[in-house]
Amino acid sequence: MKKKHHYKKKPSFTKKWSAKLHLWFGLSIGIIVFIVSGTGTMYVFKDEIQGILRKESMYVKKESITEKPLSIDVLREKVSLETNEKYPISSVEIPLDKNKSYEFLYYEKDKKAWNYFDEVKINKLVYVNQYTGEILGIYNEKYDLFPILKAIHWSLLLKSDWGKYVVGIPVVLFIIMLITGIILWWPKKSKKGRFWFNWKNVKTWKRKNYDLHNILGFYASFIALLLSLSGIYFAYPWVKNAFNVALSGSLELPKEKEIKSPDSLLVKNTSVFDLTAQETRKLYAGSSSFKIPVNGKNKKGKELKNIPVTVYGEDGKFAVRNQIVFDKYSGKLLSNKPHQELNNAEKYANANYDIHTGSYFGLAGKIIWFIAGLICTSLPVTGFLVWLGKKKKKAIKTL
Repeated sequence: MKKKHHYKKKPSFTKKWSAKLHLWFGLSIGIIVFIVSGTGTMYVFKDEIQGILRKESMYVKKESITEKPLSIDVLREKVSLETNEKYPISSVEIPLDKNKSYEFLYYEKDKKAWNYFDEVKINKLVYVNQYTGEILGIYNEKYDLFPILKAIHWSLLLKSDWGKYVVGIPVVLFIIMLITGIILWWPKKSKKGRFWFNWKNVKTWKRKNYDLHNILGFYASFIALLLSLSGIYFAYPWVKNAFNVALSGSLELPKEKEIKSPDSLLVKNTSVFDLTAQETRKLYAGSSSFKIPVNGKNKKGKELKNIPVTVYGEDGKFAVRNQIVFDKYSGKLLSNKPHQELNNAEKYANANYDIHTGSYFGLAGKIIWFIAGLICTSLPVTGFLVWLGKKKKKAIKTL
């Protein structure tokens, strides 16, 4: 009786090239994936950790609370005298919760610098008791752990304008790796036991490492794809344009029209910031906080022709944002654009950061994102060990 010979079926063209791309890209960008994933994972619970460490600064004492806070200009002057910085205060964030303190921010960038530490001239956050003017805490954010983690994650501590591409290109390749990884993992219907670990009779670390890479990688890949896509959304205009077309049928987001007010010809009202704050509280009493630029410049350093106030709907989130514009001389309300009136592309643009960090889905989302981040951080390590094991095995066979 003739014995049946079982020939190993050759992999399909798709799986063959998926394996090659997965290997080549993994070896070339593994270290960057490890760094970017690791720093992103450590950043997830920033708000919760800072909420504990800065609790004394973030809240005012109940006995100091009065019916009306001090003027923003008075508080700004007190902060300037206390810090004695050569740069002007950039903005103030005002919470709607009377128990929380005001946050005054110093932020200046050097456009000619090539790395994070030279580019950020100053990034200092000052917490102030708005009822007494007492400085509750001063934090040099430039050298704080979380901004540094963010800078590594965003640009590997290179200048943010072009460092984002140094990270962005490997992230695009990582997306290809995730897709090819899913193709390689996907089992035939007849195969079983590949959805979870089956280590009952497994004693070798190589097999366990292989399962860690394949099984954990498969389950994390879907969230990792969302993380990667929301990440390159920040880096590449073509990605943002693709989202815009898909969500609202237009390549670009609607541009804010310049509003000219006859009041701009008047002498500046000394209480203009207090007027804007008062009106904002009335319009959005149920919001979390709002930010007012007080140095007359935007993030890019260009002069503002009006006072744009950003209102945040929920604490620790940026997805629900309302935009109000006031005349910078009289404090007159010029426009009010609530979150509900934004198109889908604008809403997504506001929500992308929260989606990327997991905060959009609440604490449960952050926990899931954290676990997925840990797995993504481990994939370059377990993948390299799989490759190293196969290489050694081939070397032994050739002897």
